[in-house]
Amino acid sequence: MSRVTLLLLLIFLQGCAQKPYYGDLTYLGKLPSKLSEVSGIASMDSIISWVIEDNGNKDHIYAINNEGKLIKEFKVKNAKNDDWEDLANDDKGNIYIGNFGNNANDRKNLSIYKLPNPNNETGKKIEAEKITFHYPEQKKFPPKKSKLMFDCEAFFYQNGFLYLITKNRTRPYTGKAFIYKIPALEGSHTAKLVGKFVSCLDPQSCSITAADISPDGKKVVLLGSGYIWLFTDFTGDDFTKGTLRSIDVKHRTQQESICFVDNNTVLIIDEQSKTKGRNLYSYTLD
Repeated sequence: MSRVTLLLLLIFLQGCAQKPYYGDLTYLGKLPSKLSEVSGIASMDSIISWVIEDNGNKDHIYAINNEGKLIKEFKVKNAKNDDWEDLANDDKGNIYIGNFGNNANDRKNLSIYKLPNPNNETGKKIEAEKITFHYPEQKKFPPKKSKLMFDCEAFFYQNGFLYLITKNRTRPYTGKAFIYKIPALEGSHTAKLVGKFVSCLDPQSCSITAADISPDGKKVVLLGSGYIWLFTDFTGDDFTKGTLRSIDVKHRTQQESICFVDNNTVLIIDEQSKTKGRNLYSYTLD
């Protein structure tokens, strides 16, 4: 091999090594360094999405544009970030913060904060109403390792209710998630179990980290690290009785946020882990 050929090959290989790989995801932009642990996203219109960070971060909600640039932020009053894990929004523009992260399955103060449409707010702070709830199936805090079923990082709003999908932490790992619903109303509620779902058996990829429902109410997506579970053709509360399509997006990062921007397109954000992540992506379902 000549020196020229070898040099050209090295340049080609170097270029390939530097080019990021996103699988089937479309890269939209890099989030600012202050948003390295985004755990939830809700799209309010075609221009702005709102995001939160999880445990150990500020009691703030942030607006980003379609390139991941920070536009504005609010401190959420009357709310504490015990472990904020997902965002949902209703048809009136209210936003719900899921303060229900429960890694050790030992929390008794699970809650959801309801905020008025932040697109209409000014100033630096936004008021929150508090919704509290408990899982009647959980009897011990924490339960046995084989019953660590009461962490949650995913929910969505539909027809006056909030639907919560739990994150499996059982040992040995079973991949099973519970689907609960509670009224989207201020006060204390008992969560109602409406369904169960087994994603797959790899704890690195199969644990549910986010969820959303399409604007027309006909599609539900659940997110794992590299996978989307898409449900269609369902009726009633238990969407898992519908048609399931498992989608491998061929990109393995810590993906913890998903939301619909229209009936066929979702946005996804991954958390930063070493040199990877902190990116905003889109994915077309059909």
